[in-house]
Amino acid sequence: MTDTALVLGSGGVTGGAWETGILHGLAQSGVDLSSADLIIGSSAGAMVGAQLASGLLGLPELYELQLADPQDMTGGRLGAATLLRYARAVLSARTPEAYGRKLGRIAQDARPGVSAEDRRAAIASRLLSPEWPGRPLIVTAVDATTGELHTFDRDGGVSLVDAVTASCAVPGVWPVARAGGRDWIDGGAHSTANAQLAAGCGRVVVIAPSARGNKAIDSPGSQAAALAANGARVEVITPDAEAKRAFGRNPLDPSCRAAAARAGLAQSAAHAPSVAAVLSA
Repeated sequence: MTDTALVLGSGGVTGGAWETGILHGLAQSGVDLSSADLIIGSSAGAMVGAQLASGLLGLPELYELQLADPQDMTGGRLGAATLLRYARAVLSARTPEAYGRKLGRIAQDARPGVSAEDRRAAIASRLLSPEWPGRPLIVTAVDATTGELHTFDRDGGVSLVDAVTASCAVPGVWPVARAGGRDWIDGGAHSTANAQLAAGCGRVVVIAPSARGNKAIDSPGSQAAALAANGARVEVITPDAEAKRAFGRNPLDPSCRAAAARAGLAQSAAHAPSVAAVLSA
């Protein structure tokens, strides 16, 4: 059994910055999750997880990256028409796969302002290494045609850059990602955390920028409850009110990145005792 899993959820640029702030603050409080036996990342969490698992920078340095001027970072936005299609997808889907198929169609119909090649290059520029780390890392994505959740790892024949690009392919904002002969969209299209992938781990810490589920997809809290029912010790961290304010209205806006990271750092102290209790159980 893998002992400790760190689950990093989806949440855009601001969500990833907040996750990094949480991780850095926890480590400052003596609870360092960078040594988790397994890291599971979806969308923004895939980027944070890949950076963390690389071992090339410590949490203080990763946090400082979030505070840097994001002037070279392209932001995105979900337009009103796309948000309406998202809402219709929720109302008409009963399973994560059905929801994923509907979001896949949204992604395939969209005409993003950036090419797939440029989007991949942008992801590669943010990764600390293009190579899969030697330690266990799982990156999620959703098949744009079938709506099924897929996991990438170092043994799957897909590069880390392609895996993270797929996991971060927000439908209607970024191009559909092509890898392994299939088209992919954001791993958060299946759930905002995908904490169910930590089944079999005795200790699980879920850091989820979005606490929400809907009638088609499970919330991080419900996934955590299922893990706990099977004997795992689980802690879920979601944004507090100050963090939500720092995120602003658009989670894909790089100008809010530094504020979100600072909000995560500030929030972390409140969770350090409960995370420490999970890890020491």
